[in-house]
Amino acid sequence: MSLTSDPPVGPSTGPPIDPPVEPPADPPAAKEAGSGAGPDELTVVPVRHPWRWVAIAATAVLLAQFLNGLITNPGWEWDVFAQFFTAPTILKAVWVTLQLTVYGTAIGFALGIVLAFMRLSASVFLRTVAYGYIWAFRSIPLIVQLLFWFNLAYLYKELQFGIPFGPGFFAFDTMNLVGATSAAVLGLALHQAAYAAEIVRGGVLAVGSGQLEAAAALGIPKFRQLRRIVLPQAMRSILPNAANEIISLFKGTSIVSVMAIGELFYQVQVVYGRNGRVVPLLMVATVWYILLTTALSVLQHYVERHYAKGAVR
Repeated sequence: MSLTSDPPVGPSTGPPIDPPVEPPADPPAAKEAGSGAGPDELTVVPVRHPWRWVAIAATAVLLAQFLNGLITNPGWEWDVFAQFFTAPTILKAVWVTLQLTVYGTAIGFALGIVLAFMRLSASVFLRTVAYGYIWAFRSIPLIVQLLFWFNLAYLYKELQFGIPFGPGFFAFDTMNLVGATSAAVLGLALHQAAYAAEIVRGGVLAVGSGQLEAAAALGIPKFRQLRRIVLPQAMRSILPNAANEIISLFKGTSIVSVMAIGELFYQVQVVYGRNGRVVPLLMVATVWYILLTTALSVLQHYVERHYAKGAVR
């Protein structure tokens, strides 16, 4: 006789109980369309750019046609180009062009730095004079300035040095002092100084004023602040614009051909005026300009990389 009220445990004699039936799995299409699908189950479709390929194809065709014309068109006269590309007269003209560029750049940027700090001066008079200079030389076309300096002897027969508004100690004859080359260098340099002043001023203003205040608090002299703090940082802003101006000046030396100076473009004009081969001689000047501009651009790259140390990783 059992002492508990629990029923006896034994084999079940009732009907069997079926296990729970799981719902059928969703088809693959439903999984892809569902919002709960994982990233591994999605089909990635790349973005197509049909118009980009159309532009590439059209540009490639035009470039191929241009190169084909350069090679097959007899009007280019590449044999004449090869004959005069390294001719002594052309090489001498290239040297004159480089000299005009170097002198114009050196004098122009030296004067431009002075003008830039005059613009930044606390003196109203200095700021006004610098602004007037920049306004005047940026307003007058370069060719007008060159012709003006070339005809300086028409206005001033001689230049005297001595006491202002008083007697002079010695004098120079402007007819012999300012020749064609001197007038070209003077005109290019004074014109370049107006643009260089604004480039330098913009670079100096790009340096935070807090650094100068901290340097002044440490007792660093003004000149050392400029040389060790301001200019190294300002060069990062100055260099790209300055390089563009130098390249523009290099190509702008062709304007001095109106003064009969034997630079590259003038010498090319003289040669094709004699033999009538205009196109190949113009290509000689073009290729020299391209080569020298490329060299300046490479030099710009390395100088910029030098001054970018510590700022670019």
